[in-house]
Amino acid sequence: MKQSLFETHHRAEWEEFSLTLDRLERGKDASRIAGFPKDYRQLCQHLALARERGYSSFLIDSLQQLVLRGHQQLYRHRSRLGANLLGFILADFPRLVREQWRFVLAAGLMFFGSLISFALLVYLFPDLVYNLIPAEQVSEMQSMYDPVAGHLGRTAERAASEDWVMFGYYIMHNIGIAFQTFASGLFFGLGSVFFLLFNGLIIGAVAGHLTHVGYGQTFWSFVVGHGAFELTAIALAGAAGLKLGWALIAPGRLPRAEALRLAARKSVLLICGVMLFLLIAAFIEAYWSSMTAPQPMTKYLVGAALWALVATYLLFAGRTRHAPE
Repeated sequence: MKQSLFETHHRAEWEEFSLTLDRLERGKDASRIAGFPKDYRQLCQHLALARERGYSSFLIDSLQQLVLRGHQQLYRHRSRLGANLLGFILADFPRLVREQWRFVLAAGLMFFGSLISFALLVYLFPDLVYNLIPAEQVSEMQSMYDPVAGHLGRTAERAASEDWVMFGYYIMHNIGIAFQTFASGLFFGLGSVFFLLFNGLIIGAVAGHLTHVGYGQTFWSFVVGHGAFELTAIALAGAAGLKLGWALIAPGRLPRAEALRLAARKSVLLICGVMLFLLIAAFIEAYWSSMTAPQPMTKYLVGAALWALVATYLLFAGRTRHAPE
């Protein structure tokens, strides 16, 4: 196609695009932005054709200027915040967990080890629960998971609460535990060790006691779903705290302040992922775990799927090269 015919066919489009650019550059006519990407791609195609066919430099330069102006308008409001957040969720966080596997393993052994061990001890020796939890709190726990109570995981006072109210309560409660476990790592890691063991013992005592008194089905069907995210988050918060503590104990050749600063960068990123896990856990706990309609087997199957999802995510997400950076 001759240049004159090419210009005749498309000049109106170019002029319209130029007018749209003028309005956008002045901050006007934002409604036109919906069709702007399509028009921009069409203009890029015209520029490519003009170059391929060897049209005059005047035409190519004019189209090039329009393309450059269009590129600036198309991408000026695009923020990398969304892309960075998505990259952190899909790749950076699980990579960081695997990178810090020593602290994650240590925290997991302390938390889950104390939980499982004490649950078995309380199940076999029921009176042990009262050495850790006051009798009135034990009674309260029993009322929360009594099969005939008509509610799950809530006290009688909170049984009538809206799900969104409980959602907010669970978030604040769980975040408080996680932050406590993390921040106490500044005491040379001893605080994180204490809270990992303490929370594991408390949860284990409740689990062992409720299983012993015959409330195991209501208890386990309630916790199995959100526990995948909540319990994992507590262990990861402990790992973040242990990393802070280890930087103070063994700073290497760096001053302790510098070693702590470097460790804090990754610890804070771990806590960001912990917050995400706790948000998911609170949503599941408020809107799924507390439901009494599903059969226990259904909740067990959903819980198993969620545990498998968490394990798969932490072990394999972000391994491929095309994962977001």
